[in-house]
Amino acid sequence: MRKAASEATTHPVLIFWIAAGWVGYVLLPWYGVEDGFFSFGWLTGGYPFDQDYAPAAFLIAQGEKLWLAPMLLALIAPLVVLRLRKTDPPYSVVLILAGGFGFSWLMAQGFGIGIRGFNYDWLTAIFGELGDRQFGMGYGALILASSFLFLFTQGIAARGAINGDVFVVSAIGGVIVIVATFVFFPIARMLIAAFITDDGGYAIGAFLSKFFDDRLWGLGCFWGARCGAALNSLFMAICVATLTTLLGLAFALVVTRSGFRFNRWLRALTVLPIITPPFVISLALILLFGLSGTVTTFFADLFGTQPTRWLYGLPGIMIAQTLAYTPIAFLVMIGVVEGVSPSMEEAAQTLRADRWQTFKTVSLPLMRPGLANAFLLGFIESMADFGNPLVLGGNYDVLSTEIFFAIVGAQYDQGRAAVFAIVLLFFTLSAFFAQRRWLGKRSYTTVTGKGDAGVHPLMPRRLAWPVFAIAGIWGTFTVIVYGMIVYGSFVELWGVSNTLTFKHYITAFSIGFTEHGLHWSGSAWDSFFTTIFIAATAAPLTAAVGLVTAYLLTRQTFRGKDSFEFGTMLSFAIPGTVIGVSYILAFNVPPIELTGTGIILVVSFIFRNMPVGVRAGIASMSQLDKSLDESSLTLGANSWQTFRRVILPLLRPAILAALVFSFVRAMTAISAVIFLVSAQYNMATSYIIGRVENNDYGLAIAYATTLIFVMLTAVAFLQLIVGRTQIGRRTQFVTGR
Repeated sequence: MRKAASEATTHPVLIFWIAAGWVGYVLLPWYGVEDGFFSFGWLTGGYPFDQDYAPAAFLIAQGEKLWLAPMLLALIAPLVVLRLRKTDPPYSVVLILAGGFGFSWLMAQGFGIGIRGFNYDWLTAIFGELGDRQFGMGYGALILASSFLFLFTQGIAARGAINGDVFVVSAIGGVIVIVATFVFFPIARMLIAAFITDDGGYAIGAFLSKFFDDRLWGLGCFWGARCGAALNSLFMAICVATLTTLLGLAFALVVTRSGFRFNRWLRALTVLPIITPPFVISLALILLFGLSGTVTTFFADLFGTQPTRWLYGLPGIMIAQTLAYTPIAFLVMIGVVEGVSPSMEEAAQTLRADRWQTFKTVSLPLMRPGLANAFLLGFIESMADFGNPLVLGGNYDVLSTEIFFAIVGAQYDQGRAAVFAIVLLFFTLSAFFAQRRWLGKRSYTTVTGKGDAGVHPLMPRRLAWPVFAIAGIWGTFTVIVYGMIVYGSFVELWGVSNTLTFKHYITAFSIGFTEHGLHWSGSAWDSFFTTIFIAATAAPLTAAVGLVTAYLLTRQTFRGKDSFEFGTMLSFAIPGTVIGVSYILAFNVPPIELTGTGIILVVSFIFRNMPVGVRAGIASMSQLDKSLDESSLTLGANSWQTFRRVILPLLRPAILAALVFSFVRAMTAISAVIFLVSAQYNMATSYIIGRVENNDYGLAIAYATTLIFVMLTAVAFLQLIVGRTQIGRRTQFVTGR
């Protein structure tokens, strides 16, 4: 009995978060240190009495920042419940009140006090002039905010929410807070600008006048003029999403259902476009199909015709985007196609269905989650793409570039940019809800707790021939495009001198030796090392947040689930240009000051790319029977143990998709990076685009080629670490019809 009572009143997770809160309040600097988040020079810089590095408790003891004092009560209160059982009513009440009050007060003082005192006139009217200021929050505030949040979620769980599961409730609370902080808050700051009038006020008329502008909804293309950016973007996104989904399915079928001997090479080929900065693909297409391109001039001379600028506009953007985003569809589809249970297909063949009937009536319907998610991601990516339309757009206006020029151009119209962003968001959310309606509430479970040692049947011949033809043609085209990229990196001066040289690589990546040792003398090394560090930091965090979110969406039922899913997808629906500007507006002033740091780059990559991990995880988890979870829980495991030991090992394709996509996107991102880089944290893409602006194409292509090989190595390394899902199936293909 004593042992049972002891276990009932021992709360290791609660003790951890209480201790973390005291550490944040008493030991760590409350405000951000000047040298950056990852610098620990403050330990020898006057800590803990110097106000720049002092913890909250030391600031209060010195009579400074007294608005931090009330949070001490929220730290003391949870100590009272350490000897209580979770079922005792005071346990949950105290944790909810302490965590809720502490977190709310921390946020209120952060946003209520700015760099000139109170941020709101009504606070000044009540309390008078403050005579002090707020600084950006640091280690201490971050740890204490996390402590209050998870004390609150433990209190909610103790009241029986989601069967009292602390891990699930805490995961939901954590995802909601970080998404609200790094998605909703900055976007809200940006979208408020849609209602700003010329005199600085706010009015609905200002929004409506920009919303009904012909530049947005014009139909001039039907009679020889130009259509609005909204209609252009919508048409282009539908076409690109359809093409990328079909191509992704074709490559996935070749890899899994054909017995193709060179699967590894094919996988590498399909991943190549995703590890290349988009504008580099556009430059290669210009070399091939531009006005003076190799292919254009060849056919013009052959048929005696005048070369045209057909590449610039919708055709060029569509080709470039299809090259860039087919790998996303492939990475989503490969896990789904592999996950279809061979026993179901074998059962259909046992009932005398031929291969075509089996594929059409059994295999393809079970791939619907993958098809829907691949289409959705292709649609959103096309809508949000900035690099390809910027290089190849010509007179074909799209929302992403219009937003960019509205903000960066001479007009500097934040209101117009915000309105365009709202329209873009409407389109992507419409695609999101259409996808959900198409999938419906059907079950696509194919992997259960039962043994399944079957093998996938080969594709039917009527499907195999077109699939091989499409994959072969597109694969050959991809090889040609990349051949032009590699060739261009060795050409002395594009279009002028075709002499082969290594000077571009030497300029970018030369290494020398001095009296002090090895010297990285190349001009690209600083941005290269920074990019590797930022991408390697963001990738696992992106995958972790995305897969935990997918687990909550597919395995748990809770109130507000649809809104929760909407929030996790919102960041993917906003163009990178808007995210970059909104982050500057939101995080350039207290309480969260991140501009000019590496953290803002990491955060932007996490929440920009998180939806890929979410959608890949949802597509894969939709095929895992919930009986797997139930069996684990029945045997005494909790939700965290079940997620870690049962679910994650079966999600290796989704994990790989999330890691690969987030890493390479951090390496190749353009739009948001342009606004967020600084002298200390300069990224590879901003360096490359600077070289392009200076017409130094050789150096830009050489750098891009180096990045391609670096990312190929990283993708192979991630594949080796993550491995493949082992479901106990044979690997050889059956023969016969």
